[in-house]
Amino acid sequence: MDGCLQGKKRGTWYTSFPYVDWTGKRCRKLKRGFLTKKEAQNWENHFKLQKANSLDMTFEDFYGIYEADVKPKIRYNTWCTKEHIIKTKILPYFKNLCMRDITPRDIIKWQNMMRESINNKGKEYTGTYLKTVQAQLSSIFNHAVRFYELPNNPVRVAGPMGQNESDEMKFWTKEEYMKFIPTMANKTYSYMAFELLYWYGIRSGELRALWQ
Repeated sequence: MDGCLQGKKRGTWYTSFPYVDWTGKRCRKLKRGFLTKKEAQNWENHFKLQKANSLDMTFEDFYGIYEADVKPKIRYNTWCTKEHIIKTKILPYFKNLCMRDITPRDIIKWQNMMRESINNKGKEYTGTYLKTVQAQLSSIFNHAVRFYELPNNPVRVAGPMGQNESDEMKFWTKEEYMKFIPTMANKTYSYMAFELLYWYGIRSGELRALWQ
């Protein structure tokens, strides 16, 4: 029987329905454990839209398709970086919007929100970071344009966010460093850390690896 039904034993809802997979084969899907009929219906609708590759699906549902398409093709660490940015900076804003209906105006509102946001140190995001975040959003829409017949990428129409060049980096001169380092004389680990950082030019991540 097709549709959403309530199980007699557990009292929860389940959905059972036919669909056609990517090979053209007719299959049947059964999913149990929903607390309400509405939850079961929503799950069935999302599943059917994904299988049909319909861009009437939500941004969050399309992200699931994007992940399945892209993740196997790139390095694990690269994907982890993309995933973190998407899940923390993009999905919270766009996840419930219909892919087909997202406009450049929606992108501009998101850009303005990102420009006003602050990081975990209480500071505004740098221009280079904002540019990286927008590139991740644009890559999702580019994927939809190239492979799923989305007419255009609204991120391109909205225009850039951030900047190409990183902010100017500030360095201690030797004289400035020599004035500072004596203050660490009674803090052995801190003293050693600053000596390695300054004289050898290693990165903080490399320093942490040495300490492990």
